[in-house]
Amino acid sequence: MMKLTALLAAGTVLAGCVVAPEPPPPHHHRPPPGAYGDRDRDGVPNRYDRDRDNDGVPNRYDRRPGDPYRR
Repeated sequence: MMKLTALLAAGTVLAGCVVAPEPPPPHHHRPPPGAYGDRDRDGVPNRYDRDRDNDGVPNRYDRRPGDPYRR
């Protein structure tokens, strides 16, 4: 009877030690790198930059707005 009581007590103690795994962290959407930065480093954020390649011609009039050597 003492062995049975000891086994039940040990089982009860060990059952309290079981740890459930932590849930995964929530998935947060992050914009791609450089999406809201300043790619051409002219001090104007990309969102408001009207001359992407700093060639002096606004993007809407520039044939190649990503090429600083062509207008």
